[in-house]
Amino acid sequence: MKLKSYPAYKNSGILWLGEIPAHWNIEKNAHHFDAKKGGNAAQLTKEFCTTIEGKYPVYSGQTENDGVMSNIDKFEFDAGDRGYLFSTTVGAKAMTLMHLKGRFSLSQNCLVIVPKSEEISVRYFYYSLQPLFIFERDLIPEHMQASFRMEDFYQYRIPFPTKQEQANIANFLDLETSKLDALISKQEQLIDRFNERIIATVMGALLSTETQYIRLAHVCEVISRPVNQSSENAFTRLGVLNRGRGLFKREETDSEDMGDSDFFWVKNGDLVLSGQFAWEGSVAMANDEHEDCVVSHRFPIIKGKPGVVLTEYLLALFMTSHGDFLLNENSRGSAGRNRPLNMSLLLKEKIPIASMAVQNEVSNLLRLQKKLKDKALIQIDLLKEHRTALISAAVTGKIDVREAA
Repeated sequence: MKLKSYPAYKNSGILWLGEIPAHWNIEKNAHHFDAKKGGNAAQLTKEFCTTIEGKYPVYSGQTENDGVMSNIDKFEFDAGDRGYLFSTTVGAKAMTLMHLKGRFSLSQNCLVIVPKSEEISVRYFYYSLQPLFIFERDLIPEHMQASFRMEDFYQYRIPFPTKQEQANIANFLDLETSKLDALISKQEQLIDRFNERIIATVMGALLSTETQYIRLAHVCEVISRPVNQSSENAFTRLGVLNRGRGLFKREETDSEDMGDSDFFWVKNGDLVLSGQFAWEGSVAMANDEHEDCVVSHRFPIIKGKPGVVLTEYLLALFMTSHGDFLLNENSRGSAGRNRPLNMSLLLKEKIPIASMAVQNEVSNLLRLQKKLKDKALIQIDLLKEHRTALISAAVTGKIDVREAA
């Protein structure tokens, strides 16, 4: 689709915005919006969450494990059918903007942005604020956190087209971003279907007469490679995402900032379990990119014993409902989501050990899955970049979508 520019432009005087169509106005948000803060806890229904990067579940008050905070002393508001804008106010690198409808409870780290006039299209301004949020977020160094405050929001100046143009732009972006979101969803479904195939292979083996039940301690090795934290060294720590989403790297840290915890080296092929969130499926296998990173003592590391069980099979087993049951049964505690894994008890559990033929099949499937996932994630990133660029071009007037809408 070839889209033309507007006939004439003028300088907006705003760094992130550049030139805008000559007939557009630049005005402060304070003239058109009120901003309200949330309460002390968060509970947000995921099906309404549409973020800058695309449509997928994001919760207010999120942690690195995507947890939902308890519903205590909450602030509620009713967006009705017209909808309000919602944004997080802390952790600028995780800053999101959503268009919400219905009744919600939001944390004190959230802003609810309410239009003052019927002349304001909430759908348009949901899109138009996104380049601003991205620009502000990218100005902040990786290692820093910052707040997106109400005072800041009121002072920001953004373009205000006519109400008809607001509707034109919103209609165009609704249509085009829905197409991109559908393509992103297809890539994500490919990954999910491969997961289902791996899980089905392991679960099918439970019915085989060749499957033996052996204590985990007898078929795996608990790995310990202590880190000598000398003052001149820096280390890259790893964390484990939940629901089988793998490992992630934290920022590089000097030994003096590592705290009092003991740390251990990670090698390619290690199976890393989260000591706090294993019950949420926070189990992942290290690969080449995680070689020589470190984890704290809160992350047990195991490997299958050669000739007995493949480590890949153990990973796949923990992905199944049976593996989920074992991790939950051996994660005790009552401190909210923090339920420490009792590794000693887990090692005593008898687990199903399939034939080596099945284990090799599972291992091959996991390798194919990684290749597929790597390619799919590249496509997803490209689609999201195109989505962001399209939104930015439309709401800053770099393309004229009035006829296209």
